[in-house]
Amino acid sequence: MQPEPPQDALAAALSTGAVARHLGVSPTTLRSWERRYAIGPARREDGRHRRWTPQDIARLELMCRLTAHGVPPAEAARAARGTAPAGSARPPQGGPGGQGALPLGEVRPECRGLARAAVRLDASAVQELLETALADHGLVTAWEEVIAPTLHAVGRKWASAGERYVEVEHLLSWYVSGAMHRIRPAPGAPRTPPVLLACVPGEQHSLPIEALAAALGERGLPVRMFGAALPAEALRDAVRRTGPRAVVLWSQSRATADRALARSVAGIEWGLRGARGHSALLLAGPGWGAGTPDPRTGRLFGLRSGLDVIVELAAGGAAAGGIPASGAAPAGPAAYGS
Repeated sequence: MQPEPPQDALAAALSTGAVARHLGVSPTTLRSWERRYAIGPARREDGRHRRWTPQDIARLELMCRLTAHGVPPAEAARAARGTAPAGSARPPQGGPGGQGALPLGEVRPECRGLARAAVRLDASAVQELLETALADHGLVTAWEEVIAPTLHAVGRKWASAGERYVEVEHLLSWYVSGAMHRIRPAPGAPRTPPVLLACVPGEQHSLPIEALAAALGERGLPVRMFGAALPAEALRDAVRRTGPRAVVLWSQSRATADRALARSVAGIEWGLRGARGHSALLLAGPGWGAGTPDPRTGRLFGLRSGLDVIVELAAGGAAAGGIPASGAAPAGPAAYGS
């Protein structure tokens, strides 16, 4: 029989949902582990609701680390319960979940849970944790405080570990993209000029503007999303054909940021002779560096503030040159999505 947990530990006990978000597993997985491997909470409230103490969670964390390294769940559970032979089921040094865990810093517990699930390549948990974060916090907060920090940590780990962790980035990116695409747009006003979103030629990183497209859709603003690596002439043709209220160009790296292209897009006029219009051009992403290549060009800094800029544009509030005053200067030290 396990010893009775102290009262202060019981007071700090967490629900199954909170523990699942922290660990990066689904609540169904926790219940399955309890049923199959007897690695459940020490106490339930009123005999029904599971409440996990810090000691319970420590056992689960060990089990997650062991299974991430390929230890069979039954053996990992015995080790986590302290019933395995000494020295067995020991996780190797480094690698996912050990010394090679993603460098996250001070983040939300949901972010750590998502990172753990991604490192384990646990697709169902990644999908469930993304959906929960979006439902609990809304798209903008979930992106800025849960999804983007995890994506950045994966990218930093990949950059420092050679070819390792590429599979983690690909899996996480795939399910983030799917979650963005499942967000249904709200109905908008008819005949509203759209917002055109595209990556510059050669740029394959489109997740940040996928998040922007979903956020604009939630607000009922029409979007034309062209995704990764749109050729320059195709971009210019799309601007002329759609007459967008704004064009957002994403560049992840300085190697893809094309200032000459930005100047040419900013100068495009569209519409009938005598009633010509032009679009506000907004540059997004860390590739553009400081400043803008054209006085008619603005910058987006952060999903939340960038969304405000575009909503103001759509409402007709613009300073000289067609760019809202709120979009003329950075809202913080890091560019949107950097």
